Amino acid sequence: MQVEEIIAINRERNLAEQTPYHPETGEGSDIGDRIRIELPDAPIPVQYIPAPMNAVGMVSMLRKYGSIDAFIKGELGKRADAELRDEVWKRWLKIRIRFDFEFWAVMFVKIKDKTGERDVPFRLNRPQRRLLSEFEEMRRNGRPIRLILLKARQWGGSTLIQIYMAWIQLVHRRNWNSVICAHLRDAALNIKGMYSKLLENYPPWLLSSDAPLRFRPYEKMASTSIIESTKCRITIGSAETPESVRGSDAVMAHLSEVAFWPSTPQKTPESLVRSVCGSVALLPCSVIVMESTANGTGNYFYKECRRAKLGESDKKFMFVPWYEIEIYRLPVKDCAEFVESMDDYEKYLWEKGATLEAISWYRQKRKEYADHADMMAEYPSDDVEAFTHSGNRVFDARLVEKMRGECREPESTGEVCGKAPTGKDSLSGLKFYAGAGGKLKIWNFPEPDEKVSGRYITVVDIGGRSEKADYSVIAVFDRYWMMYGGVPEIAAQWRGHSDHDLLAWKAAQIAAYYNNALLVIESNTLETENYAGGDTEYILETIAGVYKNLYSRPPASMIRGSTGVRWGFHMNRSTKALLVNHQVRMLREGGYIEHDPDACYEHDVYERKPNGSYGAMEGHHDDILITRCIGTYICYTEPLPANAPPGGGRRTCKKTLSEASM
Repeated sequence: MQVEEIIAINRERNLAEQTPYHPETGEGSDIGDRIRIELPDAPIPVQYIPAPMNAVGMVSMLRKYGSIDAFIKGELGKRADAELRDEVWKRWLKIRIRFDFEFWAVMFVKIKDKTGERDVPFRLNRPQRRLLSEFEEMRRNGRPIRLILLKARQWGGSTLIQIYMAWIQLVHRRNWNSVICAHLRDAALNIKGMYSKLLENYPPWLLSSDAPLRFRPYEKMASTSIIESTKCRITIGSAETPESVRGSDAVMAHLSEVAFWPSTPQKTPESLVRSVCGSVALLPCSVIVMESTANGTGNYFYKECRRAKLGESDKKFMFVPWYEIEIYRLPVKDCAEFVESMDDYEKYLWEKGATLEAISWYRQKRKEYADHADMMAEYPSDDVEAFTHSGNRVFDARLVEKMRGECREPESTGEVCGKAPTGKDSLSGLKFYAGAGGKLKIWNFPEPDEKVSGRYITVVDIGGRSEKADYSVIAVFDRYWMMYGGVPEIAAQWRGHSDHDLLAWKAAQIAAYYNNALLVIESNTLETENYAGGDTEYILETIAGVYKNLYSRPPASMIRGSTGVRWGFHMNRSTKALLVNHQVRMLREGGYIEHDPDACYEHDVYERKPNGSYGAMEGHHDDILITRCIGTYICYTEPLPANAPPGGGRRTCKKTLSEASM
């Protein structure tokens, strides 16, 4: 793109950001359709009101008469005076605030100005209007309001959520109880403080009351207050002391900074959310909003955001990047010179939609951080950056997100079975049986008539037997396109818990089903456990006696001339570091195609520990990832697949397959 073209587009972006916005009149609002109405003798002579307002009788009549005085004369049969005009105007206001949150907020809500000590009308900024649009789309369609918000800093997301809930309690509903639960009690009190300030300045006549509005303690409960005029209760609590919000009979819940809620054996974010939200009915105007800044990957909030993005949650996902926030701008003196000086990341920001003025601010702010990753964590440009773990995350979040683009549902799920579960007969009469109870996901079925040797590789990571232990995983890699300069892809995966001898036979069945694939079994578990009180290599020796394409390595004794064979792939500290670094390269270079979203998730939660070792974050698994690390390495170190020689035949393990190249 030419410099002149960029400058022209930047001018258009700035003009779009500077579109007049006057919530008092309704001009500039893009939330729903609006119609123009002129009442020359009204305090606001020209208004752009929400279109549904026109269905109200008084509104349509005022539009017909064209003025308040004509309405009074024509409908009331009276001569207009100041008192009648004021009464008609107040009725108009009560109608409009039911339909127009933006108008209600700027006219009747005061908040503390972030740049000073004074109270100012609540005039929504652009990100707040985008969040409001999501709420209103659900409310106007009669749906429960459910949303999860990943926040950048300093745009007032929490403020909008709480004021919107107050609007429902003050304008739309009575006896409509709410909960505010944050990571700390003081944070919850601060959110409630916005509501208290609102009540201090709220006109009582809007609720047909003469008494000033304020919170009063409810039944001597320290954590619960009530607004007498609406009978709405507000309960506050925190993740540290969740008892106060249990059984609160709420129909609205504001859950704040959820990523920072602690997880202990006694209390978890999941259990607290269930206790708060379990009683929230699926009713119009019921609200559950979960919001937080990011706090790394692997926690409850991250998982809920992922579910919402994938459409698996009841909540709509929303994120606001830093460059949509108006305060992050610096003027650019020479646009042409600035464009010429932009680095690759700044060009990326431009492509995402940032103005040159926003990029100018980012360039200056970035100088405060020694590491750009820290800047991205504080001011994320997208939700991937927001969740980037600024500590010891191993795999680049953006590359993991790119890998997710190839993930899809399997073609079928079931089990591969033979004539017997173990032994030689287990490899005879192999068939795939589809069924919901099966643990084998198949993305690409084998092509049994394809005469290609070395096409498939099957990798096994052995876990525990019990349901709470690590999973065992069997992954199948298809290397067909490597013959033509392409990359391997995941063809199938089995994941579950099993006795280790049964697992080994299951792996042999799957490998045999995939055209007698090279079977690579990670052998650490078998070599370190006391299997049946005997030789721990007995399982692999037994398999090797039946399945002739089993991966092996030479032990030290072989180097001295022995002919012994050590079956399986042994993972130790040095080989693990090599495999992890190789997998980092695989993601960077697009070295394989992933189809399982759970594998991507395990890349997200994999980290380098303080002692230098690698592993999943606390409470997470890495069993699928280990099969990818081993599998991609074997895919690129084994000879490439090749068309079988005339007369058929397939390579067997007559020679020792070695990892000596490592």
